[in-house]
Amino acid sequence: MSSENQHVKNLAPSPAPGDLAWFAVQTWPRYEKKVAAELEEKAVTVFIPLLRNKHKWSDRTRIVEVPLFPSYVFARVRPILEARIPVLRTNGVMNFVGARGTGTPIPDTQIESVRTVLDRGISFHAYPYLSVGQRVRIRSGSLQGVEGVLVGKDNDDASLVVSIQLIQSSVAIHIRGYQIEAA
Repeated sequence: MSSENQHVKNLAPSPAPGDLAWFAVQTWPRYEKKVAAELEEKAVTVFIPLLRNKHKWSDRTRIVEVPLFPSYVFARVRPILEARIPVLRTNGVMNFVGARGTGTPIPDTQIESVRTVLDRGISFHAYPYLSVGQRVRIRSGSLQGVEGVLVGKDNDDASLVVSIQLIQSSVAIHIRGYQIEAA
């Protein structure tokens, strides 16, 4: 088999028009939860990763949930125009993220990796998007299968950065003690 054919074989397939795919939807600032609720009313599957933060006002302190990726909600829809129109007609939606505002599908593995980190209650923090670095996968433990970019400040403090490439946002988790392998 030629190297050209191998390269084509390794590309992630584009979703078929009948298949559901994840898309990043850009929202007005601080409209993420409103957009997600309205999309759910329209029977659209949404994912809005939330962080619990302590906010202090002059008279009180409260724990509030804020979006991990401000101004973005993830919607799972068919990759055809007719399926995108109800999303675009949602109050607070600016557009789909991607080429010409039509949206670019996000690989399921990227959404599932972020969801796994949130579901497992692992300590993490927002991290600037990285365009370079070694892509790795955790081989064992509670985060088995999570993929991201390996980053290390020093030998004792390695982190794995899990990214949603399309919106150029990431989260970093400490991976000391986890076994990792090239993805």
